[in-house]
Amino acid sequence: MSGIWLLRGMRPDGVLTTIDVEHEHQRIARRVFAEAGFAPSRTRIISGRSLDVLPRLADGAYDLIFVDADTTEFAACTEAALRLLRPGGVLIVNGVHAGGRINDPAARDVDTLTVRQTVKAIRESEEWIPAVISSGAGLLTAVKRS
Repeated sequence: MSGIWLLRGMRPDGVLTTIDVEHEHQRIARRVFAEAGFAPSRTRIISGRSLDVLPRLADGAYDLIFVDADTTEFAACTEAALRLLRPGGVLIVNGVHAGGRINDPAARDVDTLTVRQTVKAIRESEEWIPAVISSGAGLLTAVKRS
């Protein structure tokens, strides 16, 4: 579970905020975090759809945002990240290889086009310092400029 790895890399007083619409996933996450030895105060599990929850979160309050959502939500999530991250904060978007289709010019499905548009928007933005890590499903990483 990525939440465990994130918690292990955080400051001892850091809080992991996670958003999930599935109540079963939330229940499992609480159990896994507790079994790994993390106090409930180290996590904040918010129930709901990311696109409904993100607008309610505080501006400039986050050091890292990890997007592991449906590709159709990538653009909206990355736009929200720009508002939510502190200067120097990091955005990570999982799945930017689009199932191996990202480099295939013939791939014109909605998911692949959305991923391409998101990567291009971040790459061309003056607000981000981006890099793609070609590991697993592909990670787009971007540091928010000061």
